[in-house]
Amino acid sequence: MAALDTCYNVFDLREAARRRLPKAVFEFVDRSTEDELALRNNRAAFEKIKLMHRALVDVSGRTTKTTLFGREIALPMAIAPTGAAGLCWHEGELELARAAARAKIPFTLATGAMTSMEKIAREANFRLWFQLYVWKQRELSYQLIDRAKNNGFEALIVTTDTIVPPNREYNARNGFSLPFHPTWRFTADIMRHPTWFATVLLKYFRTIGMPRMENYPDPYRRPITTDPGTREVMRQDSLNWDDIRIFRDKWPGILMLKGINRADDALKAVGYGVDGLIVSNHGGRNMDSAAATIDMLPDIAEAVGNKATVLLDSGVRRGSDIVKAVALGAKCVLTGRATLYGTAAGGEAGASKAVDIIRTEMDKTMAYTGCNRVDEISTDIFFASRDSNRLMAV
Repeated sequence: MAALDTCYNVFDLREAARRRLPKAVFEFVDRSTEDELALRNNRAAFEKIKLMHRALVDVSGRTTKTTLFGREIALPMAIAPTGAAGLCWHEGELELARAAARAKIPFTLATGAMTSMEKIAREANFRLWFQLYVWKQRELSYQLIDRAKNNGFEALIVTTDTIVPPNREYNARNGFSLPFHPTWRFTADIMRHPTWFATVLLKYFRTIGMPRMENYPDPYRRPITTDPGTREVMRQDSLNWDDIRIFRDKWPGILMLKGINRADDALKAVGYGVDGLIVSNHGGRNMDSAAATIDMLPDIAEAVGNKATVLLDSGVRRGSDIVKAVALGAKCVLTGRATLYGTAAGGEAGASKAVDIIRTEMDKTMAYTGCNRVDEISTDIFFASRDSNRLMAV
């Protein structure tokens, strides 16, 4: 696609996505919550970490390949769950999953996806993870766990940081909410984006009608314009450690918790048999005063050690961000917006472009810092000010 040819980084893909999507859809993907402090802080925390170039090291044999949960992946990166993928592109989750399979990295399907896990498993089965929002009626959650298990998903990710609906004021201003009832302003904006209307919304109309949350349990799998009564039945403020014990008993594969921000919670999770911990603040989309995940990562990784695999989510836009996260103890990062921008700009090709850009940037950063393998990356590459043992901006 011509638009992708002029995209040289994730920020170019973001701009291409902004031009193609209606404002309400783009802002749902791009923005965060309240004053958007956490969103900005995630990036600022990555940017303040400075690296040192190592000279005269033969890095001609370097590779970004690594091992995650006992299996090789092409780089320490996975696709994060993103419920809006199906509005960025027709069956955008499938486009993302295909790009991930081609790149040999894991893909996470969201509970709120508009493509079913059955279709993903049939058409893009590499390493599939399923993200679970826990339903108030726990039996509904158990049904989804069984579906994921029966479709061969490798991992179950339980989101722990969305126990109440986030305060995303811009969605209300844009008339973007569920059930979906377009305002005149949103309708006019759709008409200003005829390509998106024809290739996404109209394509749904001609096949299944209005898009649906295809992974919701019956009877809640309904078009997004109707109110299936999910707001109350999806209340998660009763989620607790007893649920994790039950999920561990029901799920035979890899179990991860997403939204772990404290070392004591991480250690408690290990005691409940959790295999992976995703340090995440939901991309800054929930609690606006949340600390940056890259700042919280070292304490959690040190506390857990080899007892569980630590991953990081939120704020990754560059390949150098992955190198920084790995140095601080993450075995892998999850990217949401970066690959979603690519999907919005060009479907599978755009998602692949995003992954390729990030992989290339990571490869170059490894070369500059003298690292041939991912397991050689350590805090030795960091620059710290003389008067502090902690990383500081310079």
